[in-house]
Amino acid sequence: MRAKDKVASLRRRHRRVRKKVIGTAERPRLAVYRSNRHIYAQVIDDSAGRTLAAASTQDNGTEGSPKDRAKAVGVSLAKRAQDAGVTKVTFDRGGFQYHGRVAAVAEGAREGGLEL
Repeated sequence: MRAKDKVASLRRRHRRVRKKVIGTAERPRLAVYRSNRHIYAQVIDDSAGRTLAAASTQDNGTEGSPKDRAKAVGVSLAKRAQDAGVTKVTFDRGGFQYHGRVAAVAEGAREGGLEL
């Protein structure tokens, strides 16, 4: 499969997910993006169009396996979201399979105190 086709497939899957997953002020969206090297997560209020909290492996100086680092991103995002007054979120896997690093972010967010 060509790289161009993979990107198009990812975007198509993400659009399909976003039809149902909408972030509100009461329950913002926890969006995850996974690159080859890093993982990024944001808590977004779509009705206001603003990011309430964000975390990534770039600003998180954790060591270990990629899954451990992704889990640490989830925990740190949960702490930042709670500081912003968010306790409940809806999970947006961003077109990625809910598996591995993406699932680890969700697990870390739950451990950090967010309700998914």
